[in-house]
Amino acid sequence: MTSVTILAQRRAQVTWENDLVKGKGTLRFGSGAVPELPVTWASRTERSDGKTSPEELLAAAHASCYAMALSSTLARNGTPPTRLEVSAECTLDKVGDGPKVTAMNLTVTGQVQGINQTQFQQAANDAEKVCPISNAIRNNVTINLTANLA
Repeated sequence: MTSVTILAQRRAQVTWENDLVKGKGTLRFGSGAVPELPVTWASRTERSDGKTSPEELLAAAHASCYAMALSSTLARNGTPPTRLEVSAECTLDKVGDGPKVTAMNLTVTGQVQGINQTQFQQAANDAEKVCPISNAIRNNVTINLTANLA
């Protein structure tokens, strides 16, 4: 049996008022690192209008987690990155009668000395396989990765 050591636990809280369509929520992060954020159904499915959505938060989590995983992978290979720019785009589709997160598109551009595009692509693929957020959504969400060496 594999032993588990808890590295961290993080919290977020939402207060929601009214029904789904007319309602609104306020999201608070336990760390206090981000101010309270408004969230609505319309910000999920129409225009964000300065509000966030679960899909935007998932994309932010995935982009930051993947950047850390790739940085670690490159450093272990002896080629730490000078800079990584990672974007994540989370897609919410209507599947059957309801919404479902169906895809996450990760795009990374890296400045890394001493490797070529093929080596960078391999490191990018390896990092995606060890990224905790990738592993949390794998087999439920299609993950597409595009990696470019600057």
